[in-house]
Amino acid sequence: MSLVLDPAAQDLLFREARTANTFTDEPVTEEQVQAIYDLVKYGPTAFNQTPLRITLVRSPEARERLVQHMAEGNRAKTAAAPLVAILSADNEFHEELPNLFPAFPQAKDVFFAERPAREGSATLNAALQAAYFIVGVRAAGLAAGPMTGFDFEGVRKEFLDDDHTPLMVVNIGKPGPDAWYPRSPRLAYEDVVTTV
Repeated sequence: MSLVLDPAAQDLLFREARTANTFTDEPVTEEQVQAIYDLVKYGPTAFNQTPLRITLVRSPEARERLVQHMAEGNRAKTAAAPLVAILSADNEFHEELPNLFPAFPQAKDVFFAERPAREGSATLNAALQAAYFIVGVRAAGLAAGPMTGFDFEGVRKEFLDDDHTPLMVVNIGKPGPDAWYPRSPRLAYEDVVTTV
């Protein structure tokens, strides 16, 4: 059985897509980011929770502050990317659950009254949303360079607050010269799938 999605779209989103390491200087517009979010907001999460928060780093001053917290090998590409997004998990996401999950508005208090339960769920579901976001960036014809090589606590203090946990920094733009490393291997189907 073949996939329903057009092969060109399969290539764009998965087979030909890779983490970009260089970008052109073509700007990424607010309209593009809005279109990305308006697409990926429909990706499934538990209880329809939406803990992902996106901080767009656009100003030169904010970019300079962020670059100081990046690992050495990530600084130049973060400094040069047309747009950088800090993706974080909102640990107070449960406040929106009565609106987002009207089928069971009590979920806010039944499952997420305690902060540790919220933090675990926020991290898992925001990570799902972050993956959707990266695929959405690709769907917009842009390249993403997601990274976890940075000072998490420094980024949290500089750009977020105690209710938000940074997950990754994503460089976004049109790929530049020599943007890609060679494709790394993947595990085969039989190495990851078990039937019981």
